[in-house]
Amino acid sequence: MGSKGDILDCLIVGGGPAGLTTALYLARFKRRFLVVDSGTPRAAWIPTSHNIPVFAEGISGKDILARARANLEQYGATIQTGRVTGLRKQPDRFIGVVEDNEGGMSQISARRVVLATGSVDIEPDLPDMPNAIQRGLVRYCPICDGYESRDRKIAVIAYGSHGIGEAVFIARTYSRDVTLLTLGQPLELNPEQRARLEEHQVKIVETPVEFLDMEDDRISAVHMGGKEHRFDVLYSALGLKYRSDLAISLGAEHDTSGALMVDSHCQTTVKGLYAAGDIVRGLDQIVVGMGHAALAATHIHNHCEWPTEDEPGGA
Repeated sequence: MGSKGDILDCLIVGGGPAGLTTALYLARFKRRFLVVDSGTPRAAWIPTSHNIPVFAEGISGKDILARARANLEQYGATIQTGRVTGLRKQPDRFIGVVEDNEGGMSQISARRVVLATGSVDIEPDLPDMPNAIQRGLVRYCPICDGYESRDRKIAVIAYGSHGIGEAVFIARTYSRDVTLLTLGQPLELNPEQRARLEEHQVKIVETPVEFLDMEDDRISAVHMGGKEHRFDVLYSALGLKYRSDLAISLGAEHDTSGALMVDSHCQTTVKGLYAAGDIVRGLDQIVVGMGHAALAATHIHNHCEWPTEDEPGGA
């Protein structure tokens, strides 16, 4: 779909569901693009999701990614492994600096850019349990799989307003047995927050975690304050780190957490720079990210210039 010397119609940064869906649409629009993928999509952590339409039996994140890549192969789409480490804007194009896995550097010119770089979950600080979310020991999306945990004993690892909101969401939707674990962080509640937790009978444990028991590749017990607490499912609601540095370096508007603000076409406040997926402020869901991708790709196709005869790759 274009060589490194070409001025591409679009550079897609990120090879998760949002980036790959953008590529699918642009391929079918016969546009010239390149996907640069660092190989660390958040979706790959999903053991099984049951809320992706048409997959009634459930589907893993890795399977979603594999199917999306296989779909692109029939269009000859190019997915380059590497990281876009810099992005500059010129009057008629963007220049992306790409670093490959061997440390080699190259530049990509494109009229439009779609950032689908996503986010990373903040891992809970559990004793002797690094990368608990990535390993599937702690879940991070009750919207995705809370239904499968209905009526079970659920713990939410969090502190602050976001954690309170997630604990209440689970308690009012899926289970009446929810405990909020603050990992030793004091939970400062205003009267309204305390009333919400009490209304939904959410228990609070503010003592640090001393150690964990493992059984059949799952956390079977959490020991805090000399007591053993057993839960069927643990969720983390510690928030996200958004991979929005490239957009912010160009002056794109964002919220206090780093999530990007976009218009109805998923274009950021930098003209020609689009965003799709978790990096966009709003609901972090695969189907939402795919929707972002469809909007962005269609707007790019309808407004992006075609190559001229005197350009590399032109007619």
